[in-house]
Amino acid sequence: MPHRPVHRLSAIVCYKNAMTRSWAGGPYVVLALGVAVVSTASILIRYAQAEGVPSLTIAAVRLALAALVLTPIVWMRAGPELRALRRGDLALALLSGVALAIHFWSWIASLAYTSVASSTVLVTTNPLWVGLASMLILGERPGRRTIGGIALTLVGSLFIFTSDSSQSGSAALQPDPVRGNLLALLGALAASAYLLLGRALRPRVGLLVYIWLAYGTAALVLLLTVGVTGHTLMGYSTLAYAIMIALALGPQLSGHTAFNWALRHVSATFVAISILGEPIGSALLALVLFGERFAPLQLAGFVLILGGIFLAARGEGEGGGVRPESVLSKEQ
Repeated sequence: MPHRPVHRLSAIVCYKNAMTRSWAGGPYVVLALGVAVVSTASILIRYAQAEGVPSLTIAAVRLALAALVLTPIVWMRAGPELRALRRGDLALALLSGVALAIHFWSWIASLAYTSVASSTVLVTTNPLWVGLASMLILGERPGRRTIGGIALTLVGSLFIFTSDSSQSGSAALQPDPVRGNLLALLGALAASAYLLLGRALRPRVGLLVYIWLAYGTAALVLLLTVGVTGHTLMGYSTLAYAIMIALALGPQLSGHTAFNWALRHVSATFVAISILGEPIGSALLALVLFGERFAPLQLAGFVLILGGIFLAARGEGEGGGVRPESVLSKEQ
């Protein structure tokens, strides 16, 4: 009898150890699921556009729903911090929301003109523009890998523009691939501004408060623009609204929540590099669903850009190289 509690305790310890070992691969599973979810963003946007929803409306509804879902969570968990926010920090957060609005509008609009692969790869280049801006504006000294990554990205972008302007591969099926590529790059630059403002704020402002202010501001800017430009939020099909809800709950919230959760268990660099699976997943889905094939020069550009981001992420510890959060905070 006296030994029974000891045996029971040993059994509990063994069970917990077994559960810990069985969940050792959990972060990698969650990370893979997160990449899979965010890879569907461009596909869902294409379907919404096919339902006749303007790109501006898609962006506005997606961000408004995400901000709405976050509102009660922020007030319950971060209400005191929000009320104590300084005016200067509030102004920067609102400005970052404006940049985020431009990012979402331009990237979503790009998918109406160019291929999914070109759009998602080009908009993924924002970490490299953050690194370049940090060097030119903030005076940070980049490492050799960061410089190499920026160079590869520039060459890769040139390859994609050259290929798409020649109307080869899937570009021949798109309305205006060069215009779409420029919009995707504008989206990457706007995301870079959002990330740089976030970098300045994050030491003083919690992540939950920051993204709620940014999402909310972006949603208001886009909703006002919808009204001014004569677009409407009403009158679309049930399928169109279902797609926009899926965009908010899936890629916008669930996908990036998975990335943030994985950060507690694996390195930031590993997560940053894993996110490079997003444009690959999107391109493969577009190949299967829309028949968007790759031209040789376009494919070479994809490889160079993804290689450049990989190189910069690997060189995170060199000088003032691209920080992993620049990749992790990428909004899609």
